[in-house]
Amino acid sequence: MTQFCSGSCQSCSSLRMEVEDGAELCFPLLLNTSCRKSTSPWPEAVLRHIVLSSISLLTVALNLLVIISISHFRQLHTPTNILLLSLAVSDFLVGLLLMPGEILQNTTCWFLGDLMCYLYIYVSFIITSTSVGDMVLISVDRYAAICDPLHYTTRVTERRVKLCVCLCWLCSVFYSSVFVKDDLSQPDRHNSCHGECVIVIDYTAGTVDLVLIFILPITLIIVLYMRVFVVAVSQARAMRSHITAVTLQRSVTLTKKSELKAARTLGVLVVVFLICFCPYYGVSLAGDNLLNSSFAFLLFYIFYFNSCLNPIIYTLFYPWFRKAVKLVITLQILQPGSREANIL
Repeated sequence: MTQFCSGSCQSCSSLRMEVEDGAELCFPLLLNTSCRKSTSPWPEAVLRHIVLSSISLLTVALNLLVIISISHFRQLHTPTNILLLSLAVSDFLVGLLLMPGEILQNTTCWFLGDLMCYLYIYVSFIITSTSVGDMVLISVDRYAAICDPLHYTTRVTERRVKLCVCLCWLCSVFYSSVFVKDDLSQPDRHNSCHGECVIVIDYTAGTVDLVLIFILPITLIIVLYMRVFVVAVSQARAMRSHITAVTLQRSVTLTKKSELKAARTLGVLVVVFLICFCPYYGVSLAGDNLLNSSFAFLLFYIFYFNSCLNPIIYTLFYPWFRKAVKLVITLQILQPGSREANIL
């Protein structure tokens, strides 16, 4: 059995807690079945709460700016930006729900009850799989824009991209329900004590999840972006060389300079995602010893921290995002006709 022990208990295997040893219980009235509270020194615990809570608030604020910017300005309603909007929504939910939940589980006790524990785990599965799906769609979009630019505008339309995004979210909901459906009738069946939130995934389900959410998507993303990189480099060289007028004209026709720049920017986005995502699923490959250690919490939070980094990448590489954020913060979006503002 592969166990994702997400609880904050210092001993998930112990069912009986003794008061004599000085340990503080999550539920003092449940002497024999309560989990122990975190025993970290209070300065360390306070500092950890402040840092993690600040990252959570920053993630929510930055991704909310992305959502408002792309949704409000008509000029930003492009197929690529629709994919970024979907990613921003999942990142927003990470900051709003998953980060606070992770803080609650690993720095104190789970006081929200068994049903909320079930819902939290279910939502975490949905958001994680949706983020992976968004990254795959972004890679496919860049592959079509760079490697088949002549048909890109006709094949990749706003309507089709919106349909793909909706399917991505629906598939994530269905996929996640397969893993947690058995826990709905008895949400606390894996909890060894009151005050923890645990889900246990058997070997077969864990292997399937590892293949579908980690191995296959990561392989596809890497293959697509390697192809995009090769084509982008060759076309950039062709545009610089000016060997013949025909070659230059063909290279300019094949791929616009803006598309190449977008490919580089989104390439950074994908690379950062892989750096944060691979350790997260590396926990599953490492086995129970790592899963039950405090190091697992660090790896999970590194993956969640990617949701805070994405808007920062937009700020560094997208002038339109900086301009849109300025209009949003100064409340100029409340003026009539602001949706038609020139952002690009």
